Amino acid sequence: MADIRPFRAYRPKKGLEAEIAALPYDVYNREEASAEVKEKPLSFLNIDRAETQFDSSVDTYDDRVYQKAHDLLWDMIDKGQFVQEEKPVYYIYELTMNGRVQTGIVACASVDDYLNQVIKKHENTRADKELDRIRHVDSCNAQTGPIFLAYRANDVLREILIRTKKNDTLYDFTSEDDITHRVWCIEQDADVEAIQNTFSEIEQIYIADGHHRCASAVKVGLKRREENPDYTGKEEFNYFLSVLFADEELMIMDYNRVVKDLNGLSEEEFFKKLQEVFLITEKGSACHKPEKKGQISMLLQDTWYLLEVKKEYQSTDPVDGLDVAILQDHCLAPILGIEDPKTDKRIDFIGGIRGIEELERRVHTDCKIAFAMYPTSIHELFGVADANRLMPPKSTWFEPKLRSGLFIHTLS
Repeated sequence: MADIRPFRAYRPKKGLEAEIAALPYDVYNREEASAEVKEKPLSFLNIDRAETQFDSSVDTYDDRVYQKAHDLLWDMIDKGQFVQEEKPVYYIYELTMNGRVQTGIVACASVDDYLNQVIKKHENTRADKELDRIRHVDSCNAQTGPIFLAYRANDVLREILIRTKKNDTLYDFTSEDDITHRVWCIEQDADVEAIQNTFSEIEQIYIADGHHRCASAVKVGLKRREENPDYTGKEEFNYFLSVLFADEELMIMDYNRVVKDLNGLSEEEFFKKLQEVFLITEKGSACHKPEKKGQISMLLQDTWYLLEVKKEYQSTDPVDGLDVAILQDHCLAPILGIEDPKTDKRIDFIGGIRGIEELERRVHTDCKIAFAMYPTSIHELFGVADANRLMPPKSTWFEPKLRSGLFIHTLS
């Protein structure tokens, strides 16, 4: 059963939230991050990407970078730019994008729940990517970027969220990308107890986004356990910062593919092989998106085609039946020669937030062919995780992105 507990967050002083809140650290390269912090000197990106405080001669993973992140965070706390809650509470974090509202509960999730697979993952992590956040969390003695978790909708939790959102907000601002962020505090003892008890009856929680941040937080917790052999399990380092959303709140966008070439095949040879697996319908020059599971839109030259998976290649297997898996297993690997999409330089992945027009731009510049996918559903994600399986790389794209710096969980 899930141990999801309230905590005493450090959060921006009222009036500074819009200046401090920042997109996740990994959506920027170094140059973009440096430009962003010049525009917004209070941006939490200064802390999440502290290499921006040095010139390019200092490596991103230099010890000085992590020490700088620590110093910047605790300097802002000392200056009163962050304030700490007087008692453990939960928060509501609401994001509105293009008129669509998504509401989550900000809390701390359990390291042990991750280890025991109460909190389930659907993708692997890379040790090199984990190491950076391990060092960042350990140096700062704080988790600064929340993990995006999901759970199956619950009536008790839904009622508390609806009722609390009738109260005054802690924060209410719109970021530069036109996402509206609103935060409420859940501090009534009865509601806090009800939330904690309700989650304790939920058998499975799922990582929607943030697998590397989650794995890093867990490894810091395990490191602290080794350093504190008398730990009780209740210390803050046994928990990690999360925002939990009901499945009914979430929208997964398409995650599309572009490929550099046809693997030495002529267009005629390529279509002949493709027709073994897919029914192909020409759709003309106008942008065309798939309308349901089992459909993939393909752009070659200036023409869009609709690919529909033949029945004999459909599957009820939670992984093999995913559209992204069917494309990989029956087109990208056997026809286009892309055996490992994680490392092959001939393929690139385009998040749905970029729009289908970005696929046309790439095909007309540096790629030969594009595939527009129908979005993977949250219930397909749950199915893969429940089967203790892993999705193919780049299967899901979640929007809107949670902001860093609105909630900070310290480890001691």
